[in-house]
Amino acid sequence: MKHRALMLLSLVAAAWPLAASAQQNLTDQQRHGRQILTQNCNICHLPQNPGSATYGPRLSKTSTNGDDNLMREVILNGLVKMPAWKYTLKDSDVSDIIAYVRTLPEPPPPTTKGGGAE
Repeated sequence: MKHRALMLLSLVAAAWPLAASAQQNLTDQQRHGRQILTQNCNICHLPQNPGSATYGPRLSKTSTNGDDNLMREVILNGLVKMPAWKYTLKDSDVSDIIAYVRTLPEPPPPTTKGGGAE
């Protein structure tokens, strides 16, 4: 058990600079998109704890199969369980969110313990 924990800690420590540098290399548009996503979309689309389930699908660069127009449509008009944001967000805000989401790595495959909404 200690060996496994040590290995996991080593992997996290090795990957940390890569994740941090990816977030430091964001454009102003992507940073603004991250801010808006954190304020409005985080609770449903990003895990609150590592490995925890999300209410909506996890967001990543492959969301909506990489189709920015489809993502814009979903953000503006919503879906069955997702509210529409067309009366809350400006077009530039939506573009900024999409630009940021396209920087997020693909999430791990869902497990029975969480990792994405069904």
